[in-house]
Amino acid sequence: MVETHTNDVKQRMHQLTDLLNHYAYQYYVLDQSEITDYEYDQLYHELLKLEAAHPSWIRSDSPTQRVGDQLLEGFSKVSHAEPMYSLSNAFNRADLAAFIERCEALAGRSLTYMCECKIDGLAVALTYQDGKFIRGATRGDGTVGEDITSNLKTIKSLPLRLNESVSGEFRGEAYMPKAVFQQLNETREQQGQAPFANPRNAAAGGLRQVDPRAASERQLNIFMYGVAQAGSDTPTSQAQLFDWLKTIGLRSNPERQLCQTLDEIWHYIEHIDELRHSLPYEIDGVVIKVNDVAVQSELGYTVKSPRWAIAYKFKAEVAETTVREVEWTVGRTGVVTPTAVMDPVPLAGTTVSRASLHNVDLIQALDLRLEDIVTIHKAGDIIPEVLSVDTARRSAESEPLAIPTECPECGEPLTRHADEVALRCDNSLCPAQRLANLSHFTSRGAMNIVGVGEKVIEKLIDADLVETVADFYHLTKEQLLTLPNVREKSAMNYLKAIEASKENSLERLLFGFGIRHVGAKAARMIAEQFEDMDALKEVTATQLETIEGIGQIISESIVHFMQMPESQQLIEELKDAGVNMQYLGPQRSEQDLSESPWAGKTIVLTGTLSQMTRQEAKEWLTLQGAKVTGSVSKNTDYLITGADPGSKYTKAQSLNIPIIDESQFIQMKQESE
Repeated sequence: MVETHTNDVKQRMHQLTDLLNHYAYQYYVLDQSEITDYEYDQLYHELLKLEAAHPSWIRSDSPTQRVGDQLLEGFSKVSHAEPMYSLSNAFNRADLAAFIERCEALAGRSLTYMCECKIDGLAVALTYQDGKFIRGATRGDGTVGEDITSNLKTIKSLPLRLNESVSGEFRGEAYMPKAVFQQLNETREQQGQAPFANPRNAAAGGLRQVDPRAASERQLNIFMYGVAQAGSDTPTSQAQLFDWLKTIGLRSNPERQLCQTLDEIWHYIEHIDELRHSLPYEIDGVVIKVNDVAVQSELGYTVKSPRWAIAYKFKAEVAETTVREVEWTVGRTGVVTPTAVMDPVPLAGTTVSRASLHNVDLIQALDLRLEDIVTIHKAGDIIPEVLSVDTARRSAESEPLAIPTECPECGEPLTRHADEVALRCDNSLCPAQRLANLSHFTSRGAMNIVGVGEKVIEKLIDADLVETVADFYHLTKEQLLTLPNVREKSAMNYLKAIEASKENSLERLLFGFGIRHVGAKAARMIAEQFEDMDALKEVTATQLETIEGIGQIISESIVHFMQMPESQQLIEELKDAGVNMQYLGPQRSEQDLSESPWAGKTIVLTGTLSQMTRQEAKEWLTLQGAKVTGSVSKNTDYLITGADPGSKYTKAQSLNIPIIDESQFIQMKQESE
């Protein structure tokens, strides 16, 4: 009986793996769906449970194996089966005519051409052995690329096993969808980080994350368009190749067309140029290839490019308009973002009257002023941005743009830390940051008010029942019952959770305040040292800095918060409501740091960081249990680099030490927090 049951479980795991891979192929490659998302999720979670109970039976192509748990130790080199050439470019009809004339003169006859969208992403090579995905690499220098297998596995449309037992190296383009790019940049700006310039940069950065979980958050996709060394049964034309790729399970772009003449090619280019703004991915042109694979072989290659293919590049769409006003808005994390308000102008399929200016550095670099005539474009075909200012047409009475010194919402002085691009309101009680701060206060890592999440808090704010975190402790059942879709049982559960949070230890309250730079570990160390909120209200920066790992940045932030009249009033209100103000936890031990992926690591920082200072990074890493040193040696675990890294970067490369760029470090930092 036991053996029969065991076989049934193993068979069910294989069945679920095959089913889920089939549904993924239907969804991502064929754009069809045989089941609902809910049904898919039910099957997926059933497989997760079975795999947790029987880890030795997990198949390598299981959909649960897409994201690894281990950080990558740098990227090893991969030699491509055949060189990955770049394409020569065409910029007008005459260039295309010359390309066609050359191809047909060399072939000695008229030819057919496959026209494809030129995806603006990162070229990759996927290696399959007997249908199983074994390796993925970047283009690199065309001959040798970097092994990014773990990160490519996070792309859900990339099959871990093909529908057929095929071996070969397949070529394609990994990219970030426009909607994901827009959401990513909005999040980065809310956090005070520099936005990505375009989806291609964001996709490339995602595939070079040392943590596959961070790569997974970029939500990349992929289109395949070529194959190298896949045996004698490969298709004999580009048209057949696309059909074959679809059959074996690889996703390709359906937006393509076979053309016979220059006129047909040109009409297709004009069609795609009109269509491209409505596409869910960014393209920067059209690729034209000789359709016949045998003719491709006859035409061959130059040193850099195939003679049988060319890329027609679209002109960047820009428009001129006049800036009438600059609005400064406070985001949910306190970052103050400028937006240019302009005369409406048509651009890339829409009418644009507002454009992001991102930060003060950009305004100063452009020397932007009111009434300036500016050139704008859409980053990633989505976000309107100011490219340049026509200073020659500027009025003689023009004056530099006034940069605000006080928060437009609460009036607190704005701060800008060294080497940080963000202008920021550090007042965690600022009304503009209310939802984020209230949600943070109730979160599991802070006061852990179970059930009172962002959606409930939004209802409380809309009903004018909560303005500061102290208001949670004055809520009544009658008030909660006035909220949409809140019944008596839910109301009582919320009140019980709020009441229970009064007994939390001091470090949870300190972390719940959302004081800038003060994470959960720093709050714990500070609460353990001073034990009482009254002592913290009188603490000095010098006293705080006696705690190992607490430096100037954190200490000054704590002191600033404690000295604010609004903070002192809030603490008194919480105390009157019965919220505990004492440290109740055990003394700190080395066990606290053992959970951190940075614990025990030797780190070197080099170059200029744009999203925090080197000192801030050092303090944070020290709190995580890392040792930050000033020079690279064989004992260095990671080199974290900003702009212009210098000789430390070169030495780390020579010693094969993993190198983490700033964007990767920020992603890993957010994961740790």
